[in-house]
Amino acid sequence: MRALRFERFGGPEVLSVTEVADPVAGDGLAVVAVKAGSVNPSDVKNIAGAMEGTVLPRVPGRDFAGVVLAGPDEWLGAEVWGTGGDLGFTLDGSHAERLALPVGALARKPETLDFAEAATVGVNFVVGWLGAIETAALTAGETVAVFGVSGGVGTAVAQIARAVGARPVLGVDRHAPADGTAAAEIIDEFVPIDADTDVAAEIRRITGGRGADVVYDAVGGVTTPSAVASLAHRGRLVVISAVGTSTVEIDLTDFYHREARMLGADSRKLDATASAERLRRISPLFARGEFTPLPIAQTFDLGHGPDAYDAVAQRKVRGRVVIQP
Repeated sequence: MRALRFERFGGPEVLSVTEVADPVAGDGLAVVAVKAGSVNPSDVKNIAGAMEGTVLPRVPGRDFAGVVLAGPDEWLGAEVWGTGGDLGFTLDGSHAERLALPVGALARKPETLDFAEAATVGVNFVVGWLGAIETAALTAGETVAVFGVSGGVGTAVAQIARAVGARPVLGVDRHAPADGTAAAEIIDEFVPIDADTDVAAEIRRITGGRGADVVYDAVGGVTTPSAVASLAHRGRLVVISAVGTSTVEIDLTDFYHREARMLGADSRKLDATASAERLRRISPLFARGEFTPLPIAQTFDLGHGPDAYDAVAQRKVRGRVVIQP
């Protein structure tokens, strides 16, 4: 089969389209014909050597949607989707014509989504769900502020917040979500990150001085001080990344007086099987139309896979980039 592969770390130029052995089912493994696999920023960081635990040589790609070619009889021909913190790192990933993964990692794709749409869901909704629901325990009636709301994870979190009945849902970013996107339709108010705006003060103003019960910071690092300052009494801050700096200063006296909590959520700790468990919970929400997939900006065939990575690395498009082998 053909696959994108890298044998050393670097930019998109380290990727090459090459012939590799077809994966084989058996010993608890199934084989999926990959119909689509999105390119996440973490995939770009992976080939650059900025992620931990990658074993070379490797086929990258975390998210996928496709059809089961080999495995248990009840799965043959099934349309599936998935993601995993091991795919593309310690196991060959989805940017190939075929993918081998544990049978327990198979999850049926919602019929309401085509393959390309389904391939945009994995990382973004799984880490969104992990952070908002499992880690922060966001519930109905709570106020949530989503930092990075215009991005993939932020858009997913906004939808998750609406689904559980959080109100209001506040969006924070450098740029407002594009018209027609799910985030633009969901958020009750938008707070810009710019030189003229005190983000925490604006969130407190909107919430009548309380602050947000949950702040989901999909940016981290440069936004952490504002995110902490935006918390209500006993508020919970979810951190999933660190942009610009991994070290920040906060007012600890204020932090403990407000009995605030800072919580980390890492989708890399969820392998393909654990991720499939989350996708099975999320799937009915897509089937009912309560969740919508992320907008696709551009698609590439496998032969132009390095160009797909370059588009994400250079931030040439707003929206998801998808490889269709």
